[in-house]
Amino acid sequence: MMEDLNKNMSMQGIQTAPHGNCAACSKLIVGQVITALRQLWHPEHFVCAHCKQELGTKNFFERDSLPYCEEDYHYLFSPKCAHCNEPILNKCVTALDQTWHPEHFTCYSCGKPLGDEGFHERDGLIFCPSDYFNHFAPKCGACGQAIVENFITALDQQWHPNCFACFECRRPFGASSFFEHEGLPYCEAHFHAKRGSLCAHCNQPITGRCITAMFRKFHPDHFVCTYCQKILNKGTFKEENDKPYCHQCYEKLFI
Repeated sequence: MMEDLNKNMSMQGIQTAPHGNCAACSKLIVGQVITALRQLWHPEHFVCAHCKQELGTKNFFERDSLPYCEEDYHYLFSPKCAHCNEPILNKCVTALDQTWHPEHFTCYSCGKPLGDEGFHERDGLIFCPSDYFNHFAPKCGACGQAIVENFITALDQQWHPNCFACFECRRPFGASSFFEHEGLPYCEAHFHAKRGSLCAHCNQPITGRCITAMFRKFHPDHFVCTYCQKILNKGTFKEENDKPYCHQCYEKLFI
């Protein structure tokens, strides 16, 4: 029975025959002995270098030829998580000159762990791309969404290229010019419509001289008699059913 016990202890690194002096006290070891770190130890002298707890046959770690219990080794030498300040024992994320448990490397805004999509830093805080752009990217003057790639700057705002369009007809300007009215962009036709400067006859912009009649505006050569199409001058026409007529046609048709 004793022989079986000695055999079992030897398998755990503990031996009963004297084999030399203890690495801690330098005295001859008689009885149980622990073999570790290429040296011999009295069992009570093979202790953690930090907490002095006997290691016996427990798992231990070596650092600079000194033994440490598992808890103290990780406390003293394992990287610490920047979130919880606890040792990181397995997978580790390194970012912003700090280390993190993967489950603690999360977006400051939504709290979700940051994966392969990357992250962005702002004032020492980390954000997932979606929340970063929502919080800090310039917003499109039309749709109000974050601008993350190409953009157009106009009217003291930024715009998605496809969103920079006439405020009325929503047709993108592309390479064409635009017109501003009350801080909003318009195509030429709707700009003049807003300003009341479309010809009532052809519905095209009036950029030069115009005739104002019947509370509307006309190109000078488009203010014509509804019946004979003769060009009219302001003050030399008759109105019937909101339409202009020359005197001759008016008398012929309505008198």
